[in-house]
Amino acid sequence: MDDHLRIAVLMGGPSAEREVSLRSGAAIAAALERLGASVTRIDVTGTVLRLPTEIDVVFIALHGTFGEDGTVQRMLEDSGLSYTFSGPEASAKAFDKILAKQAFVAAGVMTPRYAVVERTDRQFVPLRKLQWPLVVKPPRQGSSVGVELVEKPEDLQHACMVAGQYDDRLLVEERIAGREFTVAVLDERALPVIEVRSNHTFFDYEAKYTKGKTEYLVPAPLEDKARERAQELALRAHECLGCRDLSRVDLMMDGTGEFYVLEVNTVPGFTETSLVPKAARAAGMSFEHLCGHLVKRALARRGRQPALVTA
Repeated sequence: MDDHLRIAVLMGGPSAEREVSLRSGAAIAAALERLGASVTRIDVTGTVLRLPTEIDVVFIALHGTFGEDGTVQRMLEDSGLSYTFSGPEASAKAFDKILAKQAFVAAGVMTPRYAVVERTDRQFVPLRKLQWPLVVKPPRQGSSVGVELVEKPEDLQHACMVAGQYDDRLLVEERIAGREFTVAVLDERALPVIEVRSNHTFFDYEAKYTKGKTEYLVPAPLEDKARERAQELALRAHECLGCRDLSRVDLMMDGTGEFYVLEVNTVPGFTETSLVPKAARAAGMSFEHLCGHLVKRALARRGRQPALVTA
């Protein structure tokens, strides 16, 4: 990479995913420095963005609200700065699980049946068309924050209270029992499928970020037809939201072998042991190369073509 390239890595942020973001940002910054770039680490502690005056590109490592919901993307867009990952509109749509679900349904992308309820709802009329068990989610959180599994109706009120700490409107889905997968989409092509096997009831925050709680199979043990189906669905989900550069699409496969898209992450975890770097390595791309490639994509949108080291 151009050794004069000045990159600001945004990390931390005000969301519930702050600690994970700090880890992602530290790994990205170190990788870019190994490629020879001049890196400024910026710990974002609120919703005000302060950047050095001389910056060529911004690498977003902010997960959750502010960093992944289109807010920081809009700030950078309005400032005329090059930055990684999707633009403001796609980021906002992917981050809001309700908007994303609407886009999936409109595009014919298989996704669990769902309804939307208000946090203060007591009758739950919209849920009468759904089959139990259910999953209650705050629509604008990541890393499974606030997600509750509900096995029986008498537990629904409590689940909505827990999820309702994070949002007034709640997404309620039919739970798909089966195997869990994730597919990274890079430059409009799907990377190798990863199977996620957790010893938790579902892939929650603790399972995601506690060593030894989850097993990752890369590539996933799938027959060719199933693998191609998962990758095709991931691409369609990425495209129907208008994402660019890179996203991570989470899917479930039920007992019949049918895949369902759960959500699309536009700023996925980026520690060296996170899912996207694992998929990239399986495709022959090192962590440094992946980070450098995303910088190159961001700069190309402004007409610049920096040299890259393909480490």
